[in-house]
Amino acid sequence: MDPLSDVLRAVRLTGGVFLDARFTASWCVTAKITAEDCRQFLATPAQLVAYHFVIDGRLLLSIEGQPSIEVRAGEIVLLPRNDGHMLASAPGLKPVAAGTLIQPSAEGGLARIFHGGGGETTHLVCGFLASEEGYNPLIAALPRELTLDVRQGMSREWVEASVRFAAGELAEGRLASSSVMSRLSETLLVEAVRQYSSTLADENAGWLKGLKDPHVGRALALIHQNINAPWSAETLASEVALSRSAFMDRFTAFVGIPPIRYLTVWRLQTAKLHLRETRKTIAQLAHLVGYESEEAFSRAFKREFGLPPARWRDQQSMG
Repeated sequence: MDPLSDVLRAVRLTGGVFLDARFTASWCVTAKITAEDCRQFLATPAQLVAYHFVIDGRLLLSIEGQPSIEVRAGEIVLLPRNDGHMLASAPGLKPVAAGTLIQPSAEGGLARIFHGGGGETTHLVCGFLASEEGYNPLIAALPRELTLDVRQGMSREWVEASVRFAAGELAEGRLASSSVMSRLSETLLVEAVRQYSSTLADENAGWLKGLKDPHVGRALALIHQNINAPWSAETLASEVALSRSAFMDRFTAFVGIPPIRYLTVWRLQTAKLHLRETRKTIAQLAHLVGYESEEAFSRAFKREFGLPPARWRDQQSMG
């Protein structure tokens, strides 16, 4: 069992590919994925992770406040915060908005871009991972950009085979199978996160370090898969085959907070999203996130956010 993959499934990330872009030097574009780009995959994404897979050539990627990075053929750059960014063949070029260059494809195929000055070719596929949840601990734990070389690592052959499949579908004017591309997108993120977490210093407690631990990672996956289950430290410890005290110590050391506090934070963040995005009643939300009564839920919500849930919702609608 892979805890990282378990948690990814539990937090319900949907992936897809929406753009095939072919540039010739010199070129420079600004880009940011929007909800419209992934509408055929997910109706109302609350969070987006953008990625660019460079199939041929090379590019420079720049995010404001960060040094530019070079991404070469066989590498993928992921943007966990979906920051607006600039892609270019060289520094110092005047950018064009990528959205103005997109050519919709007939019959539901992938949208395309053909742009540039006729020089060196760069071919990339643009994709995303999205979640309808407003708070995602995985995304919150990541830096603004991650680069992954798919020519290395255990998943290289599967990733390359999936990209070849997608390329064949695109050449025939068909959108690559969403199930295959969703799994590909998830695999890319898993590999990038695994590579990144391996570089973290051992003394840095945190969610990603917890995922790498088989006991804590399993507990995190269980919490996210069943947020409304009546979890206690004892039941979680039993599920991951540790004593209560050993589990409490281990979880807190890795994640930075005790397991039931983590569960409470996740439940209330989930409730906050539903308060903002749905018209579920307070009683329905209490049940959805695992509280036995509306009163208990309202007390916990007020302790965390300073207002009872009904007033918090009213305040949001007035804003």
